[in-house]
Amino acid sequence: MGQRSGRQEGSKKPEVALSETMEAEIEVQNNKEEIEEVKAKNQELRSVFGMADLKNEAVGLYNLGQTCCLNSLLQVFLMNIHFTRILRRITVPSSLARRTSNVPYQMLLLLEKMQCGKCKAVCPEDLAYCLSKHRVELFVQYDAAQLFLTLWNLLKKQMKKPELVEELSDLYTICIQEHLACQKCSFEIKSNSTMLTLPVPVLDANSHKLRNLVDCLRYFFHPEELTGQNKCFCQQCGMKTPFVQSMKLVHLPQTLTLHLKRFCFERSSHSHKLSHSLPFPQELDFREVLTENQCQADDSEKAAWQYELFAVVAHSGSTSFGHYCAYIRSLTECKWYCFNDSHVCQVSWDDVKCTYGRSNLNWRETAYLLFYMKKHPQQPCPGVSECL
Repeated sequence: MGQRSGRQEGSKKPEVALSETMEAEIEVQNNKEEIEEVKAKNQELRSVFGMADLKNEAVGLYNLGQTCCLNSLLQVFLMNIHFTRILRRITVPSSLARRTSNVPYQMLLLLEKMQCGKCKAVCPEDLAYCLSKHRVELFVQYDAAQLFLTLWNLLKKQMKKPELVEELSDLYTICIQEHLACQKCSFEIKSNSTMLTLPVPVLDANSHKLRNLVDCLRYFFHPEELTGQNKCFCQQCGMKTPFVQSMKLVHLPQTLTLHLKRFCFERSSHSHKLSHSLPFPQELDFREVLTENQCQADDSEKAAWQYELFAVVAHSGSTSFGHYCAYIRSLTECKWYCFNDSHVCQVSWDDVKCTYGRSNLNWRETAYLLFYMKKHPQQPCPGVSECL
């Protein structure tokens, strides 16, 4: 019995060893194949996006059902070559589950589809499904400023490389220094903050319409007196005193986003859209807009505060119902395009100016988000004189 048992154990051992070896080899092979697949996909994406900026034909996005706001913002992101140069350097997630829920990767795939396809429009359903996994509801009406912030935060959160997160922040983040000064003593509070969009009022404190974008910016940085019920507690005086609140500009990013506050919400919870005419320039120099007291930056920083308009996200309709489209100037061609979901066409600057707004045409397109790009005089865009 003992010998027979020994022979049986001896005959089984090689079989077990062989089985374990085969499983290990299979696992190693599978890992190699997965690694090679990821490398190949990385290489494929790098190959595609190395040439992406040279493509001239604009591609639309199909509306999946109330996704005009999402489509407009995606076009603004993907037409920005400074953004796509960051996007194409992301690390491809290793597993299928991670790839389907990774916003930067799905945005990259959408860009690939737009760049490589021969269709006039593509369907962003994979990206939309990915966003739904992060509690971004589909088939609902969005405020473009809020959705822009949501998309940007998801991109920043899911970009694993610290250097890419830093570049993304540098590309879009505005730095402001807030000042609170007591009017009875010398006590002052200073604090630095960052914002993704500059929320520009289109009315002053007396509900008077501001004439143009420059007036709106100057009003945004104009000091405000905090008196009456708005008094603040002064640590030095030991009581509530009148304060002056002001903001000073510290740093402007490569891509500057301005949010025109056209949706007015009153205390009665009634809201309405402000559709009056508000002209905005193609070129914007913040050195001419703000005074010395409204800036907290050195000369080298201010020297780069020269911008030209890159994109306009326009809204038509009312606060409860409407439609978004985007006017974007191609950075490789210097031609303006209108992206209206799946329909894309070349337009003129006069067409873009139609988004200034008119009080008697509340339902017509009015600019809601303005995107300005820093100018680089040493590297002028080909044909730039044609688009100015």
